Amino acid sequence: MKGFADRVNSVEEYYFSAKLREVNQLIAEGKPIINLGIGSPDLAPDKKVIDALKSTADNQQSHGYQSYQGIAELRTSMGNFYAREYGVSLDPTKEILPMMGSKEGIMHLSMTFLNPGDEVLIPNPGYPTYTSVTNLLGAKAIYYGIDLGKAGRPNLEELENQDLSRVKLMWINYPHMPTGAPGSRPVLQELVVFAKKHGIILLHDNPYSHILTKEPISILSIPGAKEVAMELNSLSKVFNMPGWRVGMLVGREDWISKVLKVKSKMDSGMFLGIQKGAIAALNLGESWFSDLGSTYQSRRKLVWKLADKLNLSYDTNAAGLFVWCKVPDGRSAVELVDELLYERNIFITPGKIFGSEGESYVRFSLCMPEFKILEAINRIK
Repeated sequence: MKGFADRVNSVEEYYFSAKLREVNQLIAEGKPIINLGIGSPDLAPDKKVIDALKSTADNQQSHGYQSYQGIAELRTSMGNFYAREYGVSLDPTKEILPMMGSKEGIMHLSMTFLNPGDEVLIPNPGYPTYTSVTNLLGAKAIYYGIDLGKAGRPNLEELENQDLSRVKLMWINYPHMPTGAPGSRPVLQELVVFAKKHGIILLHDNPYSHILTKEPISILSIPGAKEVAMELNSLSKVFNMPGWRVGMLVGREDWISKVLKVKSKMDSGMFLGIQKGAIAALNLGESWFSDLGSTYQSRRKLVWKLADKLNLSYDTNAAGLFVWCKVPDGRSAVELVDELLYERNIFITPGKIFGSEGESYVRFSLCMPEFKILEAINRIK
């Protein structure tokens, strides 16, 4: 044994991978843990989605390797979804690449564009995978702050004062995870101008656009964005399909073709039954989104009550699948997380795992039935 690769030392195990082992051990010991930490939808996909998977699996001819680009019907459904929901016209043969989850897409994109030493702009707080993938590839993470009072607008003035000559990519994410900052068309327009000025590729991670938002927005709906931006999207959150691992990358043809070169070396296509289920999901009507929104709205109101009992502050205009809460001055967020877990059997997420700007925050997930949230409220004396 001559040692592990150096890149292993550049990252730590994903927080939820390690923490959930502890939570599951507490459950095994009989602790009645209420998990308000992880954003894994507890609701089922629509029956049409399940039926499409079942009927395909029953077909003896469905179990072979599939195209690296997905079947044409899936790409067409993704294109129709973008046209219907975002007003964005895409060529299904050239500008859409199905992914086995958008988290994997972060790696595919980074491997396509980054060389060791390149720099990447990453929001702080932000999704930890942006940083871990950047580190794994020997690139350098450069963090930028966001203004929660301005829909999560990045501090572009501060960035303009930095040397951006080595920055190749900029990760953005609206509605923002973990804060729920909704973003806006003016914010995205500013980002497109900024990216063009500095020769930076904007990568918009967009899995929450239909969850408690006033309007779903794609960055590709911004004039001129396709010249400098690509977008990742996912069926995990909005269609209750996180374990199915279905996402998509959309954007300009020449960049998509390069990502496909990388992707084709890393998987052998998506099971046909999953593709058929994804097609059924993408073709669901507006009632699906309105019903989902009603469910999460009711849950969020209860989480707000829970936060009130803990003397936490939060933004009622935030969007997405989480509630981002600031702890009172002088109180430790980590200590609050531990107190709730070990004394109240309630698991929530400490904000520090999303970056230094999350030190004074905690995050609640809405992926828990109302009766469980009510039980959590009743546990707070």
